Amino acid sequence: MNYLDPGFILGHYNYWVSIVLIMIGLYAMIAKRNLIKKFIGLNIIETAIFLFYISLGDVEGGVAPIFPKDAIDLSQETILYANPLPSAMMLTAIVVTLCMTALALSFAVLIYRQYGTLDARRLMEEL
Repeated sequence: MNYLDPGFILGHYNYWVSIVLIMIGLYAMIAKRNLIKKFIGLNIIETAIFLFYISLGDVEGGVAPIFPKDAIDLSQETILYANPLPSAMMLTAIVVTLCMTALALSFAVLIYRQYGTLDARRLMEEL
């Protein structure tokens, strides 16, 4: 397997998109001073992780593992199914991420009311 083969690289573009999104999120979290922008960077990283895990569950040529009542016939040829576990896990992760974002934004509102700024450096100076 040649990792520099363009076919290999283009065949795994979903992983590359995940890596690029993680880098963008890291940049936002490290370089930006505004707390809201840092939260957005964190959400971008989480979205990249969702994409990565959901991509792992995909099987080329696979179908959703849904069995209609009348279609169950064990004598059929082998059917290739996509793995539903990563998608199910990511649904839970999306809910946790939503709650975490809401909590972080509520803390940002409280910090702004208390200190009058969302600039991380100014907040560190005042603390």
